[in-house]
Amino acid sequence: MDTFINIIKAILFGIVEGITEWLPISSTGHIILLDEFVKLDCSAAFFDVFEVVIQLGAIMAVIIMFFGKLNPFAPSKSVEEKKSTWSLLVKILIATIPAAAVGVVLDDLMDQYLYNAWVVALALISYGVAYIFIERKHAAANIEYRINQVEEITYKDALKIGCFQMLSLVPGTSRSGSTILGAMMIKTRREVAAGFSFFMAIPVMLGASFLKLLKFFMDGNTMSMEEIGIILVASVVAFVVSLFAIKFLMAFVKKHSFEFFGKYRIVLGLVVLGYFAIKLVF
Repeated sequence: MDTFINIIKAILFGIVEGITEWLPISSTGHIILLDEFVKLDCSAAFFDVFEVVIQLGAIMAVIIMFFGKLNPFAPSKSVEEKKSTWSLLVKILIATIPAAAVGVVLDDLMDQYLYNAWVVALALISYGVAYIFIERKHAAANIEYRINQVEEITYKDALKIGCFQMLSLVPGTSRSGSTILGAMMIKTRREVAAGFSFFMAIPVMLGASFLKLLKFFMDGNTMSMEEIGIILVASVVAFVVSLFAIKFLMAFVKKHSFEFFGKYRIVLGLVVLGYFAIKLVF
């Protein structure tokens, strides 16, 4: 490996991960495109782990930013506030169950049959259309939101949103895109949908990273100190960039709809389709 060049590339991957993990535009789609032009000098097995494990950096940003809200032991909270926090944590776990159950069973099949540019492109476009349709439908109906703060999400609502998260197992749909879309369909205010999506990411992405690492080592693979360093660099960059991306999205959705992201997804999907179609021909 050329260590210096790989570190520069790892920084680029960390930047893309930090931005796209939280915006509903598919981190997988962007990582696939970046990998076409900025390839790490590493084995396929290591890269398969790398692109998942660097999500840990992004997750740490959520944990730190929302630690006060998610901490049921905070001395500043009243008894009722602590009970509300415990209730929120249970809802997050409930929302995690569907995707976790399906992901453990179908993870290898998904990677084998669905992890390709064509699936990603179609998922980008279809979700983009869905975002535009729902936003315009809500605007035309002058919809009144049923859920205006995260505490108003019921256990049943959490399970419904969790079922939408199962769709994120298809590359290109976007985990945040799936959960936010599902929350909006049950009339959840945009910023609440985004916030709950962030919380749901913690157990899901921690579990996904652990599963990838477990399979990697069980297959007899090992990591050099250089490879560990590359993962750490990308994770730290993803952490820092995530802090800004999360703040941006929370501020953006208070004043704007998700229609912009829908249009962006369609354009990106068409770019992916066009690029790989040309590559296939030539």
